[in-house]
Amino acid sequence: MRAAASRTAWQGSLAVLALTFAWLAATAWMRPLMLPDEGRYATVAWEMLRSGDWLTPALDGMPFFHKPPLFYWITGAALSVAGLTEIAARAASLVGATLGAFSLYLFTQRWSGGAAARRVLVLLLVQPLFFAGGQFANLDMLVAGCITATVLALAHAALCFEQGLAYRRVLWLAYGLAALGVLAKGLIGFVIPAMVVGLWLVLRRRWRTVAALLSLPGLVLFLAVAAPWFVAMQQRFDGFLHYFFVVQHFQRFAAGGFNNAQPFWFYPVVVAVFSLPAILWVRGVFARGYFTAGGAHGAVRLLMALAVGCVLLFFSLPQSKLLGYILPAVPPLAWLIADASMRANESASRRNRWRATLACGALLGLGLVAGLAASQYHSTRGLGLALREHHQPGEPVFMLKAYPYDVPFYARLREPAFVVDDWNSPDVARRDNWRKEVADAGAFAPLLAQRLLLTPEALPAALCREGVAWVVGASQLNEHYAFLEQAQVMYMDRGESLWRVDARKGALATALDCAERPNGGSAGR
Repeated sequence: MRAAASRTAWQGSLAVLALTFAWLAATAWMRPLMLPDEGRYATVAWEMLRSGDWLTPALDGMPFFHKPPLFYWITGAALSVAGLTEIAARAASLVGATLGAFSLYLFTQRWSGGAAARRVLVLLLVQPLFFAGGQFANLDMLVAGCITATVLALAHAALCFEQGLAYRRVLWLAYGLAALGVLAKGLIGFVIPAMVVGLWLVLRRRWRTVAALLSLPGLVLFLAVAAPWFVAMQQRFDGFLHYFFVVQHFQRFAAGGFNNAQPFWFYPVVVAVFSLPAILWVRGVFARGYFTAGGAHGAVRLLMALAVGCVLLFFSLPQSKLLGYILPAVPPLAWLIADASMRANESASRRNRWRATLACGALLGLGLVAGLAASQYHSTRGLGLALREHHQPGEPVFMLKAYPYDVPFYARLREPAFVVDDWNSPDVARRDNWRKEVADAGAFAPLLAQRLLLTPEALPAALCREGVAWVVGASQLNEHYAFLEQAQVMYMDRGESLWRVDARKGALATALDCAERPNGGSAGR
């Protein structure tokens, strides 16, 4: 009987897991990749897949170390199975959202009961920020899922220890999940879980539990999972560790000058707005005795409140604030809302209001995705598909004063593009944008950067050497590059153009002064 019950429980859990993933993935195919984030990260994963180098992330063929590799590994694997599709490009985010939601369900089922677990899961899955984040191809949801699972695994191990139950295996799992969090986005993968669970134990004065959670086998597992990639990159690229940890972690956290500077109160407002109307149920959290309830349930309430507060505080300190950073606060907030909504006496009208809350959240999430699908302003998919249709192997691609990240993905380019801009300008290093990302990547491969990163003055000679080439850029650039008037326009939409440049033709060769350049126009003759 016990074996049958255990098998039924596992089957039920697997069904919940499958339904969770299916709900999150149901609309992940509907819209093109958005610029800059989705195009950037999907293209890095594509470059990893096509190059066969699964260790070194690359942007335009050059090492790209803004973030660690877990997202690219998952996405590259999905692309290899499902092809270069939007849903495959979002696989890592879907995995992260599913991990976070399912771990919250299992934890709640163990410590608060099955009814509470189902209530929490459904509420979380219809939260607009969580639903949309689960199908947005950047690293935020993946690390949010790892952080959520790590916090809950640590808390589960702590509560088991306090009740005299076996806890070491789930503790080791927590260390492994923390390592995956580090590989997902860096130090926050273990810093935030350590902050939340550490403060939770200190406030509860569980000093023996603190000692029990410090595990040497767990630390060995953590290092075995997280450390090898960092060691390998430092061995390959001198200065990698300084760039990754000092520049991309501590300087971005402490310094100004990065994108999207916002006031301190930005994230609390964002979380409240994106949790409407469900956030209105949270008032029960402020009732007297809510956090002092006896038993494990009271401890879990405190844990969830601390998880929300620590995430809000941690990410509110830096000036740079992006919407996805706050995703680790969404699962514990959903838990608090669901728990608070269960405390009052049930009635038919109250159940109807709860159903209306869930329906409203689901409609808002679906509406958000549908709106993004209808408005394709932040995408150059059409240009990329046009390039894919006409481009022949061996024909180089030149990008003028921009690097539309999604073009290599949609065009399935197998060689890096030449990027034309004023790379000698000091503004390149000062402004946190695509130019700085490309230039930073080039710093780890200077010889390749010298070949690929061209100044405007070097462009005509490069085109003359290549024969047939493709040029991507803003349509009005033909006013600055006169030779484009002689080039064939293959695509034009929303101010972006694709030109086919054949330097072997007389008018174009004349406009480019190919005859006056050494070896000019010789390619392809």
